Amino acid sequence: MTPAQGRRPLHLAAAVDQQTVYEADSYVALARLAERGRLDFVTLDDTLARPGPDALSVLARVAPATDRVGLVPTVTTTHTEPFHVQAAVEALDRVSRGRAGWRVEVSAGEREARLFGRRDPLPAADALCQEAGEVADAAARLWDSWEDDAEIRDVATGRFLDRDKLHHVDFTASASASASASASTSASASAFSAKGPSIVPRPPQGHPVRVVDATEGPARRTAARYADVALVRAVSPAQLAEVRAELHGHASAFGRKPDDLRVLASLVVDLGGGEYAAEPGHGGGGPRPTAQGPLYRGGPVDLAELIAAWYTDGTVDGFHLKPAEPLCDLERLVNGTVALLQHRGLFRTFYPGGTLREHLGLTRPASRYTVTGGAS
Repeated sequence: MTPAQGRRPLHLAAAVDQQTVYEADSYVALARLAERGRLDFVTLDDTLARPGPDALSVLARVAPATDRVGLVPTVTTTHTEPFHVQAAVEALDRVSRGRAGWRVEVSAGEREARLFGRRDPLPAADALCQEAGEVADAAARLWDSWEDDAEIRDVATGRFLDRDKLHHVDFTASASASASASASTSASASAFSAKGPSIVPRPPQGHPVRVVDATEGPARRTAARYADVALVRAVSPAQLAEVRAELHGHASAFGRKPDDLRVLASLVVDLGGGEYAAEPGHGGGGPRPTAQGPLYRGGPVDLAELIAAWYTDGTVDGFHLKPAEPLCDLERLVNGTVALLQHRGLFRTFYPGGTLREHLGLTRPASRYTVTGGAS
């Protein structure tokens, strides 16, 4: 079944990770290549556990050098201030004219905690994930704290904004998250609050797209409640379908429409010379499990077949592909795999709009304060 036959469009994204590269030009080149293939977005990983460029800063540099492709940096929430996080992500959304997302990530290592010296690592993954979800919730509330028409910019009267359209958030992390954290450190060290309003106007997308890796169990409730896009590292359609059903079940329990959550299969792809067929176990048999995640090794044609098979049977909304060799594999992906999918009518040949939410078929949320007239 193709999009023309009524199915939701296929979504494709790619990682542009280059752990030893610090020059911005290389990331610009990869993002432009992904844009040429009309990919929904590119991701740039980041972690406190190893040296490397700051993903948010790098993609802020990429933004003016690209026009349509979405930009999704990893942002670690464990040791950062939610108020600062939301302002930084808002800035990326503004400089990219509505193409920003952020991959919400946690930090559990003792070494990373020592870098900041503010708190001990939390002992339980579910506590970390709950806290990350509450950071995402606080960020959304801060973005909503400016109504869309709060800015007046009336030179004649000297009024810049309408104060009645700025709102206090008064958000405090839940007691359950604080109690989970207190097993290793004081509750006051892990709990956070945000009063608001934000110091910057509402982002162009309202809420920049939230992406969560939902592969591991503790992250699934967070993804189902807060994410727009869930990434799942799976080696088979059956495994992916099981996780997707769980995500949809949690989303319904949280009062969300399951169809508002895009579920993407995350695969490492090694396209080699771009000519040979998939190795046994990679093509029709699916990816192989590795320490880096599910790995597909083969040619662009067989990868296109795998994507088409998983997509057309309704298992997945799309794919997040991580090239083993960034430049070579991304080029083969765009010129080979994506071109074949476009030829078959399974993937777009032009962007449907200018924002990442439009690429993903997601509506722009209204400010909760405009809708309700107060905090929710």
